[in-house]
Amino acid sequence: MSKFLVLLFTLFSIFSIEAQLLKKTASFTEKDSLRGSLRPERTSYNVLHYDLDIQLNPTERFISGKNTIRFETLNELAKMQLDLYQNMQIDSIIFGNRKLTYERKFDAFFITFDEPLPTETQYKISVYYSGRPKVANNAPWDGGFVFKKDQNGNPWIGVAVQGDGASLWFPNKDHLSDEPDEGADIKVSVPDALMNVSNGRLIAETPQEDGYTQWHWRVTQPINNYNITLNVGDYVNFKNQFRDLDLDFYVLPYNLEKAKKQFAQVQPMMECFYEKLGQYPFVEDGFKLVETPYLGMEHQSAVAYGNQFMNGYLGTDLSGTSYGLTWDFILIHESAHEWFGNSISVADIADLWIHEGFTTYAESIFVECTQGKDEALSYLYGIRKNIKNERPLIGDYGVNHSGPSDIYYKGANMLGTLRSIVNDDDLWWKTLGSFVADFKHRVTDSKEVVAYFSEKLGEDYSSFFDQYLNYKDIPVLEFRKNKKRVDARWRVHAKNFEMPIDIGFVGDEQAYRLHLTNNWIKTDLRMKDLENLKIDIFHFYVDFEFLDED
Repeated sequence: MSKFLVLLFTLFSIFSIEAQLLKKTASFTEKDSLRGSLRPERTSYNVLHYDLDIQLNPTERFISGKNTIRFETLNELAKMQLDLYQNMQIDSIIFGNRKLTYERKFDAFFITFDEPLPTETQYKISVYYSGRPKVANNAPWDGGFVFKKDQNGNPWIGVAVQGDGASLWFPNKDHLSDEPDEGADIKVSVPDALMNVSNGRLIAETPQEDGYTQWHWRVTQPINNYNITLNVGDYVNFKNQFRDLDLDFYVLPYNLEKAKKQFAQVQPMMECFYEKLGQYPFVEDGFKLVETPYLGMEHQSAVAYGNQFMNGYLGTDLSGTSYGLTWDFILIHESAHEWFGNSISVADIADLWIHEGFTTYAESIFVECTQGKDEALSYLYGIRKNIKNERPLIGDYGVNHSGPSDIYYKGANMLGTLRSIVNDDDLWWKTLGSFVADFKHRVTDSKEVVAYFSEKLGEDYSSFFDQYLNYKDIPVLEFRKNKKRVDARWRVHAKNFEMPIDIGFVGDEQAYRLHLTNNWIKTDLRMKDLENLKIDIFHFYVDFEFLDED
């Protein structure tokens, strides 16, 4: 695609839109606050490790077992909040050798200790529970369990709970700000004919006395609660290697040959991401793709895959360019989350654009590695058709409220625009790589990410991010006649906004950069120049408008 989209104007009219900050339409309840906020019952302790040990009965769709939580007190802890959906039964809570009482409130439950626990001390608490977990209507968009049968009539079960939270199926401190620092042990017992695949590495396969087999998996690195998973089915396994990284693939037996062919894309994907983003962040736990009865999810070190072994997004290209049909969307997108979302995580789901915007941008990185920069930019431009600009990318804090679907496509195009502003690819890739390295296995937020990019890129980009993240409208480039000359400015909500834009003219391939603010600036453009003006909306995700003379 040409660097510039040609915009020819011979007639100008007054056209003014007063954009307003999106009104808050969501109504939040105490239940939302209990789920999303941080109070002393949560902030006074830090989770170190989960030891989940459950049995799953596929026929009854029933879970029973326990989660033993090892934690460290950060402040004196008199009362602890944990979380488990109301439809799941708490059977008992054991602390030391004592059975503790608790109080339930919506999907949270509160444990009051006999005496406040002193600070900087480690403890274990075990929550025994049981019940039939919520079944998803349309996973992964609607959270819950998926109970299906494979083509041979065997149970095939998965779970996806991003947004809904891991407390949908096991008790935990269900807040993104606190990942278990030392990982998790995940022990799932299923009928002997089936296998369970969870995060990390397989530690043991242990037959039980009741016709069940326990599959014990261990994650050694920090992990988001919603990334902890199980996958139950009649799986077969094949392996591969990328440098020092172990690659494991679990698929249904009749899809083995298709999987071997399709999953060959992991090798070029790793080559690309290692070059642009750095080493896979969970080498110790390995990398797995697991075939699932739903489309996909970024479960750390056990990426859920359900794209039916075809390229694109179930055979379609979300960009409309055809560049997305040469690779498997779910394989690339969900695997890229290992860097953005799993390694670099957010403290509040309101900042989920950091997970999804960078990951969607990683799709274009893969296109650039395999097809070229122009093709990658065309891909980014193509996915703009999915942007709605109905509300800001950042959601409401403290109530488990994320931004809209624009966190994917608009988030990626915001980053593409920033790259164009920087106009120095060596600096861009160096900064992106250092971001991944410096924030590895860290929980962060929008403020910290914005400050980091401003520091590393050598300019204050806070107003740029402010406009794209906190307001639904993108910057509008306004031109106005001023006698024989032309004034220009950005119409934005963000204060002290500055951003360059590249322009050109029909018949002239050279780009000219205008440095503009949210105040009117007299340019060197003449009125007759506007007849052949080209505005680069290919590299910059902005809009434009021409006004009559004041």
